[in-house]
Amino acid sequence: MMARIDETDPFKVVAMIPTFETPRLILRPTRLEDANATQALFPHWEIVRFLSDRVPWPYPADGALTYYRDVVLPAMEAGNLWGWTIWLKSGPDHHIGSVELRDLNGDNRGFWLGLPWHGRGIMTEACEPVTDYWFNTLGRETLRVAKAPDNTASRRVTEKEGALVIAIEERSYVGGVCAAEIWELTREDWNAFRAATRSV
Repeated sequence: MMARIDETDPFKVVAMIPTFETPRLILRPTRLEDANATQALFPHWEIVRFLSDRVPWPYPADGALTYYRDVVLPAMEAGNLWGWTIWLKSGPDHHIGSVELRDLNGDNRGFWLGLPWHGRGIMTEACEPVTDYWFNTLGRETLRVAKAPDNTASRRVTEKEGALVIAIEERSYVGGVCAAEIWELTREDWNAFRAATRSV
């Protein structure tokens, strides 16, 4: 894997973000040119209601462009966010969602998936290489994610990986304030989960 030196801190090596392939998906590092495809797919209440209230709602016409240009890409360049857009292998120009990793206390991973692809195990598949990257390339010891209790599908993805609820905290989502579950997955438990699933 290639890497570069952060020019503002010569002791900090920032990994170049890889592309991942899974049986059904291609995960590409987020690019500004992906914004139009995201804009066409993202602004639906069932997608945004369990996202942070930092997401504007109603979603503006330039929402995806602004988010990628002003938030995601600068943070990726700085080396504290790793973002991928999700594409179907069966239609490589068919963007269906995204997933991010971030150095943010209590919420290290976030994702969304277009409505037509819900209920197919796609996000579980997309999260596998991304989560492995967090632990075994970036070298993090724990992954913590916040989940609204009614966000059943997202909670299921995290639970299947072997994560456990370690705290309840009040969080503000687009759909309102609620007592969110803080889930934690350790590198040891993740690698044990991966070994078990590979042996099946």
